[in-house]
Formats: sequence, C-alpha cells, structure tokens
Amino acid sequence: MARFAGKAVLVSGAAGGFGREIARAFAAEGARLILTDREAGPLETFAAEITGTEAVTVAGDVSSEATAAALVETAVERFGGLDVAINNAGIVHDYKRLQEITAAEAERVIAVDLMGVFFAMKHQIAAMSARFARDGTRGAIVNVASVAGLGGAPLLSVYAAAKHGVVGLTKSAAAENARRGLRINAVCPSFARTAMVLGEPGSLAGGAEAGEAEQAIVRGIPMRRLAEVGEVVTAVLFAADPANGFMTGAAIPVDGGLSAI
Repeated sequence: MARFAGKAVLVSGAAGGFGREIARAFAAEGARLILTDREAGPLETFAAEITGTEAVTVAGDVSSEATAAALVETAVERFGGLDVAINNAGIVHDYKRLQEITAAEAERVIAVDLMGVFFAMKHQIAAMSARFARDGTRGAIVNVASVAGLGGAPLLSVYAAAKHGVVGLTKSAAAENARRGLRINAVCPSFARTAMVLGEPGSLAGGAEAGEAEQAIVRGIPMRRLAEVGEVVTAVLFAADPANGFMTGAAIPVDGGLSAI
C-alpha cells in the first residue's frame, strides 16, 4: 500500500529544485498535494504534469505570513486538513565574505529561508495540533535545511545563519509538540545537483564552467560527489513517513560524510 495514500501533503518551492521531485514522489505514494511557489505560471505548469492524484496550487511569497495562512486554509478547505508539510522553499546568496554581503541580500535570505519557515510552521502547527486534539489525526512537518545549518559555511554566512535558525526552530517546535500528535524534523543536504548549485544565472557555480565548479564544490566532501536529488527526496519521505513514528527533533544530514569530519 502507498505510504501516503489519501494524505494531504503541502510542498513549498514546488516548481523547481528539490520541490518538483519531492512532489512527484509524494504523488507516486498516493498523496494529494498542495503546491506553492512564487510564480504562478511555472507552478501551474508543473501541477498539470502531476497525474493520478489531486494537486492544487497557491502561488505566493513564503516570506509573507499571508501565504502561509492561505496554504493551510486551502488544505483544510479542499482536503479536510493537513497531514504532512514539506517546507522546502529557499534561496541562497552568492559566495561572498560576510562584510561584502549587502543588507538587502541578507534581509532577503533571512526573510525567505528563516522567516518563511517560521510563518509556515506557525500556521501548520496550529492546524495540525487542533486536528489531533479533535480526532487524534497525527501530522508531520519536514523542514529542508542544509548541512550549512549544522556547521560553518565560509562565504555563505547569512545562508548558514538562516539554516542554523531553521534547525533551531525544528528542534524547539518538535519538543513543544511531541505530545500533540506532531513530529517535526529537518533534512540537511549538502550541495546537490540542482539549478541553484550548478545550472542557472546566480547559482553557486557563478560564472564557472559546470564541471569545473562541481570539482571545486565536492573537494571537501568525503564521497567526492554532489548529492543526487533523489537521495535527498528519499530522506524527506523517510522523515515524513507515518511508520517513522518515534523520530522527532532530528536534523538529518544527507551530505556524503561532510558533517562527520
């Protein structure tokens, strides 16, 4: 039987990177989807590709609390509640020393990567805990953080600060809600083969040729390679799996051994 058959699953950042494959994986496991991303066009185009289940879209900026509220309201109105939330949306600033990062860059990264998760969890937890009190339905939240949230990340200082914040929110909220039918965990990938790392203007590869950039990025990873997106998706589904009922407050590294050294 599909692990998430009939479950209502929210995925942010659903139009690209990890989000698309996370959404596809949940759909393959029988979930009904609430998908969000900033731009309506790419989001709706992607949602139309999802077959075999129901997928609704709510475009919006995750750094706005109104978006977080609208997503949960949509889940409740359309599906009767929210079972799983994957807070995946995020951005990164260019490789720069801390003193070279502008205030506007720093504020935007914090707004999306940290405050976006705060707003999302605020509304998700309220709805999930109320539902558990009402009928005993359990929920799960998985925050996509980063290995940069587990240690220092030279030249990515504000991004690392935001992701440390996500790990802190995850652990604190998990402890607060452990007896309220809600598990909250974080998945912490290192660099993966996504457009944000290698494939688009403003990516971490910068102006470097992709192969050269990849070699530089993986130099410090014990496995000497990037993560494949599917490997990160597997960890996300593991964290959300109802059968994984005793794990909460974890920050799971998916990093080729980077955090082990």
